[in-house]
Amino acid sequence: MPPTSQLADGSAIHSKFQIHGDRELVNALVTAVGRRRVLTGERATRRYRTGIRFGEGRVLAVVRPGSLVEQWRALEACVRACAIVIPQASNTGLTGGSTPDGSEYDRPVVIISTRRLRGIHLIDGGRQVVCLPGSTLNELEQRLRPLGREPHSVIGSSCIGASVFGGVCNNSGGALVHRGPAYTELSVYASVSESGQLRLHNHLGIELGDRPEDILQRLEAGNFPAENIRQDVGKASDADYSRHVRDVDASSPARYNADPRRLYESSGSAGKVMVFGLRLDTFPAEVGANVLYIGTSQPEVLAAVRRDLLRNLVELPIAGEYLHRDAFNVSETYGKDMFLLIKHFGTSRLPGFFAAKAWADGLFARSKLLPKHFPDRALQAISKWLPAHLPSRLVEYRNRYEHHLMLKVKAGSVEETRVLLERQLAGGRGSYFLCSESEARDAFLNRFVTAGAAIRYRAMHPDTVEDIVALDIALRRNERQWLEKLPQDLDAAFTMKIYYGHFLCHVMHQDYMVRKGGDCIALEHRLLELQDSRGAEYPAEHNVGHLYEAKPTLRAFYKQLDPCNCFNPGLGKTSKKWMYRDDETG
Repeated sequence: MPPTSQLADGSAIHSKFQIHGDRELVNALVTAVGRRRVLTGERATRRYRTGIRFGEGRVLAVVRPGSLVEQWRALEACVRACAIVIPQASNTGLTGGSTPDGSEYDRPVVIISTRRLRGIHLIDGGRQVVCLPGSTLNELEQRLRPLGREPHSVIGSSCIGASVFGGVCNNSGGALVHRGPAYTELSVYASVSESGQLRLHNHLGIELGDRPEDILQRLEAGNFPAENIRQDVGKASDADYSRHVRDVDASSPARYNADPRRLYESSGSAGKVMVFGLRLDTFPAEVGANVLYIGTSQPEVLAAVRRDLLRNLVELPIAGEYLHRDAFNVSETYGKDMFLLIKHFGTSRLPGFFAAKAWADGLFARSKLLPKHFPDRALQAISKWLPAHLPSRLVEYRNRYEHHLMLKVKAGSVEETRVLLERQLAGGRGSYFLCSESEARDAFLNRFVTAGAAIRYRAMHPDTVEDIVALDIALRRNERQWLEKLPQDLDAAFTMKIYYGHFLCHVMHQDYMVRKGGDCIALEHRLLELQDSRGAEYPAEHNVGHLYEAKPTLRAFYKQLDPCNCFNPGLGKTSKKWMYRDDETG
């Protein structure tokens, strides 16, 4: 039995870990990355330790390494000190999964932010890429566009600066029907064994050497001679999903975060290891695609359209995005400034915008003279004076129909899709129109500012809204009653319900505005009990974060990756303590 040391609360740890004081650990981090890249204090660390929608906690420090070797050295310092490490990429998740949660930790917490570690290396003529931790979906999309190729996700998440790593580590699915969750078996990552040994695993399928720092230097430099790259070492995408999603009679969801088929090392890891590099497939870009905009006030009509499309269309649709009328209204009103920012300036400006807004939020949150959420209030006031931004045909359909489906199909599938839609919408059950290029762009953009618009709505209605309960639901593939019906007393607890999602995959995002004074936790539990009774899985494409309880398969996966509970403790309502010592599931 190896000798042991004691944590502050008296629990034992292996002597491989050394208990350092806070000052000693901060000094070690400064040595690893430089003084300017170690942030301490509540004001300096606020934007990193606060989630975009949920989650906030205390940290000893935020570290911003500028190279993979610095990232490794900072990790070494944390492991030696038995500190908690929370890896963080873009911090755009909605469940608090890349931020601390409160202060009930038994060791100091350090966030290692990888935003500065950008880099994308093309291999095999761009058919695959190797991405570094700070690379974003938008950057990857731009890098591949001249090659006529595109990444796993090209719509939605790329609009808000989400990272490539966040998608893979959280099993995010995105909007593209035929690609499924972001997935790879090829990565470079670090883990800590039960005995306290920090190890770097090179499972990239590329020979990079033996010493950790040599591996990381070559990875960052893209030093990949063709003879060092193997093609027979594992999957770099979910090639089976297009067949899987077509099975509309299956009683399980098409994709969800805890699907054991897609939990593999870095994929689905949710910060329970430190990932340094990912190797991913890319895909031929769709050229000449068309968008059909569908409206109906009968949810069963959309259920029939979905089944018909997935079963009978020769080639799968590219995307099928759902928007309820209330969600349309919220996006139109409270997502207007973001819509116009993206439309006129592109997504490349968004990281700077979010950084500036985070700084302003922090500044005004400390002010006693200005109202809470002052930046949101100011932006909303400005947006009211801006001209109407949505095409007239979209607004007309909003007025006529409760349910909206934006269906993107390949050019060769348009006529086949029209025949199918006319069959399903006959008899006044609904209608559709073929979008112009600008209408298609605006329709999808209005859909993808919905999540941010919901947050703005909350900020603008503090007198009537207590908070948001946000659910991310994967419905069974054979579910026909896809639109939930709440008991009257539960429905009355909300001022508004906002439904939107990736409809053909049966992934629904459901935001509930809790009436002022309501008990958000109790209401969330009731909502989840209803989802359990429907056979739904949750979350669908965000990680469990600190909102959802991880189910046994996912808990076991986390413990396998991180037996000491060194990385991102507390995910999925698991233990925040050393070695999961107070986890009732063992």
